[in-house]
Amino acid sequence: MSHLRNAALVAATAVLTTLPAALPAAAQQPTKTLDLEMYLDVESVSNPRISPDGSQIVYTRGWVDKMNDSRESFIWIMNADGSKNRFLVDGSGPIWSPDGTRIAFTREGEPEGTQIFVRWMDDEGATSQITRLESSPGGIRWSPDGTHLSFTMNVDEEPAFSVSPPGRPDGAEWTAAPRVVTRADYRQDRVGFVDGAWRHIFVVPAEGGTARQLTDGDWNHSTGEWTPDGEELVFSSLRTEDAELSWRESEVYAVRVATGEIRPLTTRRGQDSGPMPSPDGSLIAYRGADFHDDTYRNSGVYVMGRDGQNPRLISDGFDRQINSMMWAHDGSGLYLTVSSEGTRGVHFVSKDGGVREVARGNYMLGLGSFTEDGRAVATYTDPDTPADLVTFDLDAPDAFQQLTRVNDDVFAGVTFGEVEEIWYESVEDFQIQGWIVKPPDFDPDRQYPLMLAIHGGPHGMYNVGFNFGWQEHAANGYIVLYTNPRGSSGYGSSFGNAIKNAYPGKDYDDLMNGVDEVIARGWVDESNMFVYGCSGGGVLTSWVVGQTDRFAAASANCPVTNWLSFVGTTDGIGWYRNFENFPWDDPSEHLRRSPLMYVGNVSTPTMLMTGVNDLRTPMPQTEEYYAALKVMGVPTAMIRFNEEWHGTSSKPSNFLRTQLFLRKWFDMHSRGRPVTDAP
Repeated sequence: MSHLRNAALVAATAVLTTLPAALPAAAQQPTKTLDLEMYLDVESVSNPRISPDGSQIVYTRGWVDKMNDSRESFIWIMNADGSKNRFLVDGSGPIWSPDGTRIAFTREGEPEGTQIFVRWMDDEGATSQITRLESSPGGIRWSPDGTHLSFTMNVDEEPAFSVSPPGRPDGAEWTAAPRVVTRADYRQDRVGFVDGAWRHIFVVPAEGGTARQLTDGDWNHSTGEWTPDGEELVFSSLRTEDAELSWRESEVYAVRVATGEIRPLTTRRGQDSGPMPSPDGSLIAYRGADFHDDTYRNSGVYVMGRDGQNPRLISDGFDRQINSMMWAHDGSGLYLTVSSEGTRGVHFVSKDGGVREVARGNYMLGLGSFTEDGRAVATYTDPDTPADLVTFDLDAPDAFQQLTRVNDDVFAGVTFGEVEEIWYESVEDFQIQGWIVKPPDFDPDRQYPLMLAIHGGPHGMYNVGFNFGWQEHAANGYIVLYTNPRGSSGYGSSFGNAIKNAYPGKDYDDLMNGVDEVIARGWVDESNMFVYGCSGGGVLTSWVVGQTDRFAAASANCPVTNWLSFVGTTDGIGWYRNFENFPWDDPSEHLRRSPLMYVGNVSTPTMLMTGVNDLRTPMPQTEEYYAALKVMGVPTAMIRFNEEWHGTSSKPSNFLRTQLFLRKWFDMHSRGRPVTDAP
């Protein structure tokens, strides 16, 4: 697929070959490599939707607002062959009405905040704001007849109890009342406090009007999907008295639009979610699994009758992570986007059982939608190709037609580092997949500094999509190694569950064996190897430096360093379940698996970078480790990122800072000589 991005460059090369072959050395132009500032001009594409008649495609196009340090988006439209690609309207997340006459989307509106808009797709292009909500809507869906839209929204609740102190004089300014927290799940990263609201399903007329709440009670509800007759919406939730403390439990329900009557469709112990009614309404597909206490297990695809009867597994034997699913228009089965071994493609599961591969290659494919005759639109990226839009036939999935080239202007003439896939053996005969990004103009007879990047999750999956950050590090002279150690998704349930009650641990061996694999090729300056990661990658980075001194420097970003203090302070109480015992019954496992307990072994200069608003791996985890390193006299620095939740890169300027701080720290602590020209 990289040939698509470089099509114009190939043509230019053909012209250049007509010039004299032997040019003087002085006339040779230096290789143009990736520059960090280019990041501010990189655009993104997402949410492609093809019109019901297959003639047009709408999508969201994102860009960086340099003046306001934010990422913004517009809705664009083009013909299905990619022609007449143009701006349509401010907003994001467009979806076609069933008859193709309108699109619904969201953008800032009145009163302040995100609102739902509808635009007519005729020549007039009239646009109406159809909601005036106090909270942001999500999960927008058209009713089958196009007369209504459903959505989800947070609904505030009254505090469980309150007090009113006496004696306040008129006009006095007293301290604001305290927050009364009584829920187990009372805050969420990137959201903040959620203890005062529950997420419910609403419907609103597509011409505008008053939104009507369909669900009730002190529970959260997922996006609703309409049944073809428009009479019900199906969704997942857990509407039981003990829901708050139930672990890995959810059920599928249906709510009648006219009356708000709710009925359960599943009742088993375990997780059932993501219901999707079939085109004729006779079946409901959903994802689920029987209850288990594994740290990781892939869900299966089930179907049941509209009344919830006769549930059956139709993906038996298929053991990969399913990202999304959509019914075929003829109701014969569902198309699945599937993550596997660092790639993402499309599979098909028959309603009668059995999964077959539709499209898979060395790429990441994000299926957007498809027409009745099987013409699909998707996002596409591979190691050499930043994300763009493609179309293809579901019956001929290897013939991709590229529709957009949103970054060709930014990357014109730029030479990216070659990305090489590797497989290697680790302890207990585990086969581990990884990738090496080499510097542009890579010389196999030279030795380069190495960066080991570790993913989070811990059940994440590094993939073959284009990665600006790693390419920019490679452009600054580093070999970048990234791997999927045991515990990663994309390799089956057993592989993902291999770190149950053993994280971090054997995944450390997988990482070190990956480093050894690259060293054996003779390309690595072993005196200048560096390691970093965020979240689960921060856990493993802080673990690595407590086990070995082979790295010249490290950066443990947004880490967990002390499981005893973490499990009760992260955003949710589920992490208590990832240990064999509660810490008050037996804290030994929490201590044994905490990087903080090995800080006495650390000699590697270790930086820490965390967002000040982080609720997933809260700042005290960073502070504990920083203080311990200072006590032990280990070179360290704590970088506290402003306006960041979990991670350090949601703001464009903070992404730039993350790249620079990493290389600055590594350069400061290189052994023998500077490894980059980091500012």
